[in-house]
Amino acid sequence: MSESGTQNREESGPSGELREEMIWKQLKTVRDPEIPVNVVDLGLIYNLNVAPADGGKRIDLRMTLTAPGCSMSDVIRREIEYKLARLPEVREVRVEVVFDPPWSPAKMSDAAKLAVGLDTDFGALPAAKSAFKILR
Repeated sequence: MSESGTQNREESGPSGELREEMIWKQLKTVRDPEIPVNVVDLGLIYNLNVAPADGGKRIDLRMTLTAPGCSMSDVIRREIEYKLARLPEVREVRVEVVFDPPWSPAKMSDAAKLAVGLDTDFGALPAAKSAFKILR
């Protein structure tokens, strides 16, 4: 609390009515400690749902990790829970870590691929074979 008796914006988080873009904005502040990219751009968030709960909202989130044995899974999950719980109207946050479907670099945004030194088409499915041959 500040001297005036109110919390500053940094301590209390965003204010106003909960909106989905607020959730995504908060998620983009959570980075995998081993990779310098946020969990959204890494493609780790599989499902997001907001439901009514105890006079407010509950956020249910399904996510994965870059590897099943990721030693930072608890750190990432706790940071997501903490940051989403600070949003207005949020009374509960449930984060479920799943491994199906498995994560792959193809799930990363182009910006994330570039940040870790991959080509933007890395992990993309190969082009379908054409009935035409290119002659040179």
